[in-house]
Amino acid sequence: MQIPKLRTLQRATWLKVHLYLALSVGFLFALMGLTGSLSMYRVELDELFNPQLVIEQAQGSYQSLDKIMAAVKAAHPNRYGAWTLEMPRSAHSMATVWYDKPTETFFELYAPLMVSVNPYTSEVVASRFWGQTATTWLLDLHTQLKLDRFGWNAVGLLGLLLLISCGTGLYLWWPGIKALPQSFKLRHQSGMMWLAFDLHRLIGLFSAPPLMVLAFTGILLSYPVILETLVGTSGMEHGETGRTITSTAIPNNHPTGLSAAWFVAQSAFPKAELRRVTTPAGDTGIYRINIRQTDEVNHRHPYTTVWVDRWSGQIKEVRNPNTFSSGEAFTTWVWPLHTGEALSATGRLAWFFSGISLFVLYISGLLRWLCKIGKVKDRAVNLAAIKPKLLRLKTLLLELIALAIKHAPIAYAHIRDWISKAIDQRRR
Repeated sequence: MQIPKLRTLQRATWLKVHLYLALSVGFLFALMGLTGSLSMYRVELDELFNPQLVIEQAQGSYQSLDKIMAAVKAAHPNRYGAWTLEMPRSAHSMATVWYDKPTETFFELYAPLMVSVNPYTSEVVASRFWGQTATTWLLDLHTQLKLDRFGWNAVGLLGLLLLISCGTGLYLWWPGIKALPQSFKLRHQSGMMWLAFDLHRLIGLFSAPPLMVLAFTGILLSYPVILETLVGTSGMEHGETGRTITSTAIPNNHPTGLSAAWFVAQSAFPKAELRRVTTPAGDTGIYRINIRQTDEVNHRHPYTTVWVDRWSGQIKEVRNPNTFSSGEAFTTWVWPLHTGEALSATGRLAWFFSGISLFVLYISGLLRWLCKIGKVKDRAVNLAAIKPKLLRLKTLLLELIALAIKHAPIAYAHIRDWISKAIDQRRR
């Protein structure tokens, strides 16, 4: 008789933990889920809201890296130091040139200047600060709650609490072997609140595994020192190189240009794709060239790096992920796994719905609790009336998902045109 009592005590305890977490930080979980899901398509949404950032038709070959950078410096002549030129993600996208610490946002945690350049014409199309556009503001809300370093640490703690919430939810869901078939049923005959509760349990069951992956990788991104300690490595934080390399050559009147530096770096990885070039800062500065090899999971921030001396034109050092230890290789997966970059289009969509599920779980769980304390009244579910609508909604959702996967570029172009026309009509 002791074992059932012990099990009941444990279940009651974990139920309280699950409930108190939901009541105290459940809203923040929902906020993290919604902002994370939308931020997964941040670049696409930015182009959707800003049609001028999309090149309708490819115009031949790209301008040289030197011409693109010269256009940026001409537009911003009073900004000195290093710039990072990021290559376009597609033939219809802009190149983005980053200036890490502009004076206008110097004291903010992360607010670089983003300069969008047409790579075919070297035309500077837009200059914007991070955090002052809709999509970057949304991403800041997701990563640090708009609270700078305190918010960054708080989000990491929220990831830990989400892991606990998912773990307790899975424990509470488990009905035992005999009752397992019944646990997948929706008890709509018992009223709206029982239906909400069953939906909460089922959605939680299927979304818990991806949510736990997202929570775990989010913790590691907020506290990279934990990851470095676990895998026994350092300098592997997202966007970092882990080393400071300076030029030892004598400055001269014939410095190596961006295009020439890329040509030199390409000799080390002939089949790799150029992703980023960071220009030298000061006389001892050096080119840092980020290249993506075909087997790298990081697309925008690959770990393959070549440092080229501006004065001698020689390669100073190379970082090759193919020589990484198992711990370092694991580290390279954290960021692209969290953002969905390492997944296919279908995988990113699954990540998107996993984030949305946090909002649904919060609302359904809150309704159930409000009903139990007498703040919300239960009501019968008229399934006969809503079943045809649910079936139509299900069919429509499946068709939309299939279209989004199969015809994403076409759908994107139509939506963008529609928004562009609406904006033009409003201006008139």
